[in-house]
Amino acid sequence: MRYEVKGETLPVVVCYLEAGEQMITERGSMSWMSPNMRMETGTNGGLGKAFGRMFAGEAMFQNTYTAMGGQGMIAFASSFPGRIVPFQISPGRELVVQKSGFLASEPGVNLSVFFQKKLGAGFFGGEGFIMQRLSGQGIAFLEFDGHVVEYDLQPGQQIVVDTGYLAAMEGTCRIDIQTVSGVKNVLFGGEGLFNTIITGPGHVWLQTMPISAVAGQILRFMPSGN
Repeated sequence: MRYEVKGETLPVVVCYLEAGEQMITERGSMSWMSPNMRMETGTNGGLGKAFGRMFAGEAMFQNTYTAMGGQGMIAFASSFPGRIVPFQISPGRELVVQKSGFLASEPGVNLSVFFQKKLGAGFFGGEGFIMQRLSGQGIAFLEFDGHVVEYDLQPGQQIVVDTGYLAAMEGTCRIDIQTVSGVKNVLFGGEGLFNTIITGPGHVWLQTMPISAVAGQILRFMPSGN
């Protein structure tokens, strides 16, 4: 499979498949394709994996596209201004991604829900808690919101991230939810109740414009009902 990412602010990844090669994606992610691409919808691993994907913010059912009788082409566009990032998933090189960050992948990539150690705090941590783990073998295409800033954390090195700005991290990283200290900070700081603490080693992708923050800003200007 060959691919190329086109565009900047509103990118699209165009995949070129040999006969019999497949791509897996969520419902509604396909943008255009050649006529010989056949689509099949299924749970892709059974109901257990389907419910796990749903809990992680993805759809229960996935679409599998197969190039029939020759070379095929299929494109997947970003649903929000940002960046499409390709990542090679392999055993020992897993990825933890924000919910709805998965765009498409080769069929060998598995999606499952990612649990933090501090489950109770995580339920109140918002976007930073419900994430998904990508494992298996193959190329996965991820969509991040806004500009992407990357860091390589050394063993034990930490970074504090406001909820929602963590786009992805390698599976070697550890993530924890920490409450904001101080009553005045909580009430008047405007930064929410929780921060996400990421501890290395591993690579981290941060996004500058999470869609949840954009929605909150738009909501401020919406007329309120009387």
